[in-house]
Amino acid sequence: MVGAVTALIIILLSLFSPVIVKYNPITNSLRERLLPPEYFARGLNGHIFGTDDLGRDIFSRLLLGSRYSLFIAASVVSLSALIGTILGAISGYFGGIVDILIMRFCEIMMAIPNLVLAIAVMAILGPNIFNLIIVLVITSWVQYCKLTRNNVMVVRNVEFVKASQALGASKWHIMFSQIFPNVTTQLIILISQQFGWTILTEASLSFLSLGVQPPIPSWGNMIADGRNYLITHPWMVFAPGIALMITVLAFNFLGDGLRDVLDPKRI
Repeated sequence: MVGAVTALIIILLSLFSPVIVKYNPITNSLRERLLPPEYFARGLNGHIFGTDDLGRDIFSRLLLGSRYSLFIAASVVSLSALIGTILGAISGYFGGIVDILIMRFCEIMMAIPNLVLAIAVMAILGPNIFNLIIVLVITSWVQYCKLTRNNVMVVRNVEFVKASQALGASKWHIMFSQIFPNVTTQLIILISQQFGWTILTEASLSFLSLGVQPPIPSWGNMIADGRNYLITHPWMVFAPGIALMITVLAFNFLGDGLRDVLDPKRI
């Protein structure tokens, strides 16, 4: 419940950020550079988390950055789950040479560290949001594929599947109408957990200037901008760093909670 409530609050703040923010998160204001946090002394009209080295309001940039982080995470998780689930279902149900080819390709992808692969691909394609989504999909679809394949191989041997085969139902009908609905529980849990991982990976790549590019704010590039001021003006790093930590923890807690609710037999 803590994870679900926290994740819901973060999503609502992100959606309604244009109404909440009072300062342009991109426009520089050198007269107001490096102002300390006012918190809520002036309500939403003050610089709640202070300003950065270019005078931009950190609270406004934090909320705008959350929109990009959640959009990227939602896009990556949706595409990864779609690709991985389809390949995993085909691999698990048909078996044979199809299963061997798909699984060998998965093992090749798993042999390469995700972050290293992401850095290499971003260096080739160039840093922008569209390429970032492609890179994260490439590095995350394998888990969905292997999970779906393993669950499909179990379900395909139960009695109702054998009965449908005996009655002459097509393989595609059996796979997507009868087998797939029985393997969605584990997929829902994985999706919720991968959401936090994707946000963290996006922040890591943005920190390395391989993700969301300035002046568009991202929690990763906000931390990168503030690392030179960590001793003198720590709020530049603490605000996006704590926001990132809370968001990732919220979705991890949500995933653990969904696992307990949807899969109570799991020890």
